[in-house]
Amino acid sequence: MGRGTLPARRGLGCCVLVLLLLLEGSGSPGTPPAPRGPWAEEQGAVSEGGPWGRARYEAVKKPLEAVGALSKRYWRYVACKVWQEGCEEEEEKEKEQERGSSWGFPLVGQDYLEILSAWYCSFGKCCETGDCRIINNITGLEADLSRQLHGQHLAKEVVVQALQGFLQSPRPQKALVLSFHGWSGTGKNFVARLVASHLYRDGLKSECVRVFVSLLHFPHHNYVDSYKAQLQRQLSETLWRCRQALFIFDEAEKLHSSLLDAIRPFMAHHDSKGQADHQRSIFLFLSNLGGNTINEVALDFWRAGRAREEISMELLEQRLQLELQEAAEDSYAHSHLLREKLISVVVPFLPLEYHHVKLCARDAFLARGLPYTEATLDKVAQMMVFVPKEEKLFSAQGCKSVPQRINYFLP
Repeated sequence: MGRGTLPARRGLGCCVLVLLLLLEGSGSPGTPPAPRGPWAEEQGAVSEGGPWGRARYEAVKKPLEAVGALSKRYWRYVACKVWQEGCEEEEEKEKEQERGSSWGFPLVGQDYLEILSAWYCSFGKCCETGDCRIINNITGLEADLSRQLHGQHLAKEVVVQALQGFLQSPRPQKALVLSFHGWSGTGKNFVARLVASHLYRDGLKSECVRVFVSLLHFPHHNYVDSYKAQLQRQLSETLWRCRQALFIFDEAEKLHSSLLDAIRPFMAHHDSKGQADHQRSIFLFLSNLGGNTINEVALDFWRAGRAREEISMELLEQRLQLELQEAAEDSYAHSHLLREKLISVVVPFLPLEYHHVKLCARDAFLARGLPYTEATLDKVAQMMVFVPKEEKLFSAQGCKSVPQRINYFLP
C-alpha cells in the first residue's frame, strides 16, 4: 500500500483501538478478572466531591496510561505488518521486552492483530505469497454445486467429501488426486472452476492455481523433454510459493508418458513427519476416458425403469477401473496413475438428459440477465443432438454449446 492512503490507515487504526479496548476490558492472560460491581470494595468510599472523585480518578489512571501505551504498540505492530513501516522500532521494542520490559504484548491481542492483518491483506497484494488469499470455502462449494451442477449426484457428493477430508487432515501423506471422467459437456471443467473459486479468493487467476491443457501446452512430442523440465519447474515453484496448490490437467488422456514422470513425484506417498504445510497439493485430471462405460450404465438403468440417482459410486467405480486399466495397456499414460494407485478418487460424470439441458439453458439466460420462458428453454434444448439413435436420451455435447445457442433468442 502507498504512503498516501491515510483514510485506510485511520479506518484500520479505529479497528485496532476498538479491539484494544475490548481486550483491556477482559484483561491480559493470567490477570485476575476485574470486580463486577461499579467499584471494587478495596477502592474505598467515593469522595463527596462528585461522581468523579479522587478515588475514582486514581482507580482509572493506571489503566488509561496502559491503554495509551499499548495502543501505540498496536499501531506500530500493524504498520510494520501491513505497510512494512516502523519495523526497526518494533524490533527494538521486542528486544526491550525480552530484557524485562514492564508490560508485554497480550497474546489474545496479538492473535486478533494477526486476524486483522490477514483480513486487510485479503483486499490487496500485501503478502509475499498467495496464502493469505486461500479461503477453502467448502460450504459455498457444496451450495453452488447443488444449485448449478445438474444431473451429477455422484460428482457433487464425491468432490465435496474428498476435498473436505483432505483439507481437514493436519498432515496428509500424499497429494489429493481426483480424476474426472465423462463425456464432453457434462460438467468436468465447470466443477474444476468452482473448486478453484471456492478454495482461492482469486479462483483460476490465483498464483496458487495452475491449469495445463495437453494439446495447448504440450502439443509436440518432439519437445517432450523441454516440456518435462518446464512442468517440473512450474510445479516446484508453485509449491514453494503456496502451502496449498491446485493443479488442473485438462485433456489428461493426451498427456505424454514422460510428462507423467515429471508429475509423479509430486503425487507420491511420503512420510508425514517433518513435512511442511506448503507441500499440500491437489491435482485434478479431466478426461473423456470412461465416458462410454458411464453412459452404458446410465442407459441400462433407464431401460430397466430405474432412476439415475440410484446409480451407485461402487458400481461405476468398478466398471471405470476395468476400462481405465485396459486403456493403460493401450498406452494411455494418464491411466497408469490409476494402476500405480496414485489417483485418490475416480469421479464419474453422467450423461445429461433433456431436462438437464433445459436447466443449463435457464442458467445461461440468468447469467446474462435475459428474460426467458419455458417455451424458450424447450427450443434451446431441441437444438441439441441426442443419442442413442433409438432412445435419443442423452445430449451428445452435454451443455457445452448451450450458452452459444441462446444467442438465437436474444431480443
